[in-house]
Amino acid sequence: MNNDSQKPASQPPDGGSPVTRTPTGSNGTKPLDAKAASSPAAPREEAKPASETPQPAREAAKPVTETASAEARPANVEAKPASVEAKPASERRDEAPAPPPVEASTVPAPRRPIKPIDPTEAHVLVVEDNVRNFVLIARLLAYMGVPRCEWKTSGWQVVEFADTLPRIDLILMDIRLPYEDGFQALEKVRASERFKDTLVVAVTAEASVEQMKRAQECGFDGFLGKPLDPDRFPDQIRRVLKGEPVWEIH
Repeated sequence: MNNDSQKPASQPPDGGSPVTRTPTGSNGTKPLDAKAASSPAAPREEAKPASETPQPAREAAKPVTETASAEARPANVEAKPASVEAKPASERRDEAPAPPPVEASTVPAPRRPIKPIDPTEAHVLVVEDNVRNFVLIARLLAYMGVPRCEWKTSGWQVVEFADTLPRIDLILMDIRLPYEDGFQALEKVRASERFKDTLVVAVTAEASVEQMKRAQECGFDGFLGKPLDPDRFPDQIRRVLKGEPVWEIH
């Protein structure tokens, strides 16, 4: 029997120092070097947990966080002008709200096509129980060049009074009248064959959306709320005489 076959595997044939053999892994990786395997410091360095990151590495990570927060700040700064621009809207809400406009769908079309009437040729009947209101209306009509303005203090027998006049193109009717109100007087005017197509406009201090809708349903040709605006009244009357619907609370 050969004596060499009985020597330990760790003894090289040349009598050198024993070598610790590391078997090759199943995944085919090379074994570590003999010196690296025998060194006790090598495995300690590789076994350090990731949480024990050296101090310079953590300090190097700080600028990244600071940069991210610095980049996020301009977004908040840019969002401020939106709230600044919204202030005028809130200030406008503090002002008195404007009266709701009358929708075009609620304004009735003229009951019949009429020939436009020039103010300098119009004859107007004012049915008004307040002397001051009548004087104001009469002066404004005279300023427009209206040649004739008649006055009736109540709605009672308004048709009988109008029958005594040679011509009536427009009736400005107050709503709150003694004996008979403006709605009752309008009903009699529309029942008359002579005045059924005459323009009749409600002029009243009871200026509200409900009252205006009632005037529309009853057959008025327009609605003017009191107090009258001297600057707007002439244009309102011109539009009425042209056959345009004028429904204005203020």
